[in-house]
Amino acid sequence: MATNSPDDSFRDSIATIDKEGKRAWVFPKKPSGKLYDKRKIVSYFLLAFLFSAPFIKVNGNQLLLFNIIERKFSIFGFPFWPQDFHLVVISMIIGVVGLALFTVAFGRIFCGWICPQTIFMEMVFRRIEYWIEGDRGAQIKLAKQEWNADKIRKKGSKWFIFFIVSFLIANVFLAYLAGSDHVLDMVRQGPFHNTSTLIALLIFTAVFYFVFAWFREQVCIIACPYGRMQGVLLDNKSINVAYDHVRGEGEKGRAKFKKGEDRTLAGKGDCIDCHQCVNVCPTGIDIRNGIQLECVNCTACIDECNSIMRSVNLPVNLIRYASEDEIMKKEKFVFTTRMKGYAAILLILTGVFVGMLFLRNDVEATVLRLPGQLFQHKGENISNVFTYKVVNKTMDDFSNVTFKLVSPEGNLKIVGKQSIQVKKDSLAQGTLFVEIHPAFLSGDKTKIKIEVYNDSKLIETTTTNFLGPRSFN
Repeated sequence: MATNSPDDSFRDSIATIDKEGKRAWVFPKKPSGKLYDKRKIVSYFLLAFLFSAPFIKVNGNQLLLFNIIERKFSIFGFPFWPQDFHLVVISMIIGVVGLALFTVAFGRIFCGWICPQTIFMEMVFRRIEYWIEGDRGAQIKLAKQEWNADKIRKKGSKWFIFFIVSFLIANVFLAYLAGSDHVLDMVRQGPFHNTSTLIALLIFTAVFYFVFAWFREQVCIIACPYGRMQGVLLDNKSINVAYDHVRGEGEKGRAKFKKGEDRTLAGKGDCIDCHQCVNVCPTGIDIRNGIQLECVNCTACIDECNSIMRSVNLPVNLIRYASEDEIMKKEKFVFTTRMKGYAAILLILTGVFVGMLFLRNDVEATVLRLPGQLFQHKGENISNVFTYKVVNKTMDDFSNVTFKLVSPEGNLKIVGKQSIQVKKDSLAQGTLFVEIHPAFLSGDKTKIKIEVYNDSKLIETTTTNFLGPRSFN
C-alpha cells in the first residue's frame, strides 16, 4: 500500500502538528471538479434539510425534535415518549451496525459526503474564507503578513461572519432541543425577556465558533472516534479514496513531468510529483503514502489529480475510489462474508424495529400504588391510593377519559373528578382510590385489572398490585 519510498515517518506524526509540537495550520487549495460539484449538491441539500427540519410540521408535530428536558421526541413527525425508549435504543444500534457495514464496504465516505462537521467546514466556513481571503497562496501570504489595515479588515470581516453563522447554527440547534415554536416565541419576545436562554445560545455559539474557526480539521483527526473505528473495520477489499501506487510509481518511482518524454520507456510512474493532491487536502495529508486515518474521503485529491493528468495528457483516475486488492490484484469489488454478516444483522434489527413500531401503543396508561402508603380500612372495604399517568401519543384530543375496575369487584374513584382530559401528544396524571371488599382479595398482594376508556371506547388496559392485610390470606 506504500510507495517506493522507504520513508514511513509520516505514520509517526500528523500533518497538523509540526516537529516542535505546535499547530501547523492547513491552508488547503480551493477544490474544483466533477466530484466537488456533486458534493456541493449533496451538502446544500443536507444543509437545507438541517435548517428547515425543526420548522416543518407533520400532523402538528415537529419533523425532528429531541427535547431531553421535557422528555419529548419527534422523529419524522412521529411522537416518542420515555416509554418508547427501547425503540430509540434499537434505532441507535441499527445506526451503529449500518455505519459499520457502510465503512467495511466503502471506507470513510460518510465523513467526506454526509458528516455535518465536514459539510459546515468545507461548504460554509471554508467557502467564506476563500471569498474573503482568497485561495491557498493568498491565505498563506496573509497569514505571514504584518498586522495592517488590510489584514485587520479581512480577518475581522471573516471572524464576524463566522460568529453570525455560528449564532444561526446555535439557534437551529436550540430549535431541535426546545422546539421551534418555543424558539420563535423567544425571538418575538426579545433577548432581554429570555436572559438565561440567551446565555445558553452564546455558549453554544462559542462552541461552534471555536470548532469551525480554530479547531477545524482537528475534530476529524483527533476528536472524532469514527476515524479510529475505521482503522479496525477496513480491510484490503474496502473501497476508499486511494492512490494507484502501482501505476503512479512505475519501476523507477514518480518524477517531474518532461514534455515529449515517454514515461513508460523511462520506467517512470504516472505521478508527476506536483504535490497538488497534498495542497488541496483539507487535513494536510499526502494520499500517496497510502490509506491514513486522517483521510476523510472528501475526493478533493481525485478532482485535483484528474485535472493535472488531463493537462499533461496522461490517463485520469490515478487517485480514485478503489480497494487495495483492486490496485494490486485488479480484483473487482465483491460483497464479502463479513459484509454479508453485517447486512444480515442489520436486516434482522430493522425487521424487529419495524415490528415494534407496528406493535407500539398509541396510548399508554400506568397505575402504580403511591409509594410509602399502606392500605386503609373504609368501612367493610380495604382502600389503596394509586397514582395514574395517561400518555396520549395520537394527534386527537381525549376529552372524557375514565377508569373502570374490571377485576376483582370493587370501586374506583378519581380524586377531584370523574373524568379527565388528555390533549394530543401530551399526558395527564393524578391520583385515584380503589376500594375492594376483603372477600375478593387473594392475599396481601392482589393483582387488579383496570380498563381506560375515552367516552365509551376502550383505549388501554393495565394491571397493578393491590395491598391488603396479611390476615386475609
